[in-house]
Amino acid sequence: MEILGYIGAIIMGLSLGLIGGGGSILTVPILVYLFNVDAVLATAYSLFIVGITSMVGSVSHMRMGNIHWRTALVFGVPSIVAVFVTRAYLVPALPDPLFSIGVVAVSKSLGMLVFFALLMVAAAYSMIRKPKAPLGPDERAEQAIAFNYPLILAEGAVVGTITGLVGAGGGFLIIPALVLLAKLPMKQAVGTSLIIIAAKSLIGFTGDLRGDEVIDWKFLMMFSAIAIGGIIAGSILSKRIPNEKLKPAFGWFVLVMGIYIIGRELSNI
Repeated sequence: MEILGYIGAIIMGLSLGLIGGGGSILTVPILVYLFNVDAVLATAYSLFIVGITSMVGSVSHMRMGNIHWRTALVFGVPSIVAVFVTRAYLVPALPDPLFSIGVVAVSKSLGMLVFFALLMVAAAYSMIRKPKAPLGPDERAEQAIAFNYPLILAEGAVVGTITGLVGAGGGFLIIPALVLLAKLPMKQAVGTSLIIIAAKSLIGFTGDLRGDEVIDWKFLMMFSAIAIGGIIAGSILSKRIPNEKLKPAFGWFVLVMGIYIIGRELSNI
């Protein structure tokens, strides 16, 4: 199973390198089902792995000028604050079990996994659906006028909270927000998303470092190194594989995984 897990790490990195998102949402299921890591601890591990991998992936985008630093700051600051607060205070404060329905108790691990799987389904939908027709020059010029600070700040806080809860980088949420609210071109949205994911994931991970945790640093470094190899390979392959073909295919894969997790966890209640 561990061999499958490390293959999964390569796939996770490949996805981030190829489409700028989606791969991070694979990390928690890989850790939980292939490495038998507790779901709550897996969300912490995921933040570290996703953060390190995204940081390496963002370097090539920096060189190409694909990072819009003003947007990264406006979106990133509330997102970083939200993810740190969520990991340091909200997650530890959640009761275990979360709630009971009759004689059935829903544990914290179960609740987080099901919530994570529902996000996977939402992410899959955003990747599968056909994109809208490209805007004409006049429409692009009209949209470029507005840089909606309040909405970008609010979206950053919401994505940061979700990231803190489930340990996903949130690229599938960040990229649409940057395109629709900050009016960034897709390439800039991907590059800016990676730098935001790196910052908020790594800072969010520090919210789990309270001194009493047991973290397998050797495993974390090994998994991260393999994922980094994947993102470097994905960045190279992205120049050859059309994004419009790869993204829907990956979306269907994520959808099947999300439905599988929901079915598996609910059947164990």
